[in-house]
Amino acid sequence: MYEKAKKRFDKYIQDNFDIDNEIVKRKYDHTCNVVKMVEYICDDLNLTCEDKELAKVIALLHDIGRFEQSRQYSSLIEASKKIDHAALGVKVLFDNNWIREFIEQDSYDNIIELAIFNHNKYKLETDNLNDKEILHCKLIRDADKADNFRVKVTGDINSMAKITKYEVENSNISDKVFNDFMSKKTILSSDRKTAIDIWISYIAFIFDFNFTSGLKYIYDENYINILIDRFNYKNPATKDKMELIRLFANDYISDKLEIAKHLKK
Repeated sequence: MYEKAKKRFDKYIQDNFDIDNEIVKRKYDHTCNVVKMVEYICDDLNLTCEDKELAKVIALLHDIGRFEQSRQYSSLIEASKKIDHAALGVKVLFDNNWIREFIEQDSYDNIIELAIFNHNKYKLETDNLNDKEILHCKLIRDADKADNFRVKVTGDINSMAKITKYEVENSNISDKVFNDFMSKKTILSSDRKTAIDIWISYIAFIFDFNFTSGLKYIYDENYINILIDRFNYKNPATKDKMELIRLFANDYISDKLEIAKHLKK
């Protein structure tokens, strides 16, 4: 199932994009790493081969709306065109049945559509979803968020978020953003007022993981500390708050992993 989809996906990229373009390459690498991440989570959960293959197909296609956004609008920055790339991905895959070029059977269409549509939403609404649909929505959300930590560690800050190193290092943390983080809440885009608010919102993804597999990956790679240490915070109050965030985030992940370890015994 997955191998056929991957061949078609690679042809789509080759025919429509310059893979040497930094932004295109970053999104392609992200897609490939989300596939690896979802495979890692599936293995950790001991899911069936069928569910793992399906999860990998969803991971492969989850950001196809990003590529279509680039092809149609010459932009990968959503706010500039008010585009929901998940909704666009569903539209291009299913409106003209393009999905059949990636996967022959149509029995998974509803799950694929729901998982792609919901992968970037602030909160997953599970009403009217069955257990298998919920599972695959959660799998892609976790895999996507986990790899976003890698992206934020390695990627260019300006091209990712339209903020500069100077802005992050010299901005103050909004009270609501700090309080929401310390209340174990993810950060709404509309609540981000400063450059450092945006950076903190990425770290706050840890509060929206459904499975501990992704948190274990973040812990093992030391991503919390690396993300915080990317900057030299000039404001003493900001520096102190970032140390509180560091301690809180690392303790949160450690506690989650410790609980999971005991439950497996």
